[in-house]
Amino acid sequence: MDKLVIDIETKNTFQDVGGYQNLTNLQISFVGVYSYKQGAYLSFFEHELDRLKSLLQNTGLIIGFSINRFDLPILNKHLNINLNVIENLDILDEIETKLGHRVGLDWLSQTNLKIGKSAHGLDAIKFYKEGRLEDLKNYCLQDVKITKDLYELCLKQGHLMVPTNYGAEIAKVEFNWHNKMPIMQTLF
Repeated sequence: MDKLVIDIETKNTFQDVGGYQNLTNLQISFVGVYSYKQGAYLSFFEHELDRLKSLLQNTGLIIGFSINRFDLPILNKHLNINLNVIENLDILDEIETKLGHRVGLDWLSQTNLKIGKSAHGLDAIKFYKEGRLEDLKNYCLQDVKITKDLYELCLKQGHLMVPTNYGAEIAKVEFNWHNKMPIMQTLF
């Protein structure tokens, strides 16, 4: 079974679809993936989603940042599968469970990895609309790399340093993600 780090970008905003409650009406422009089985970063533009669907058939663990609130519901609708049957590790959910609040990926990566994001999610929509597909791809895959690096750092050291109080304080938050093992369920 493979384990994947995943991030998606969309063509449009919540405002375009009438708010967060219509999340699944967002249209996918790009999906970035890191496959542990292949040891490679993979790219899927909107016309390549069938290839992604095939990859997901052999996946036992999906790792991401805010995937339960964003990526997975959108993918479920557009790929017409149920990714909820695959074990997942949503780093943002894990932090919120421990601390009671959320934190941005940029702050988390700067605190732990000493690198920040290259752009903002709204920039990805702009890249798509302007036909800057290479910029879109690079932005998304950088988020995948950051998420992968945070996951691996936490596996190695057993914790992440998490900004709290709007970045005024840093909390050492322990996690045991070794128990998140790939399992396979029927998707289709």
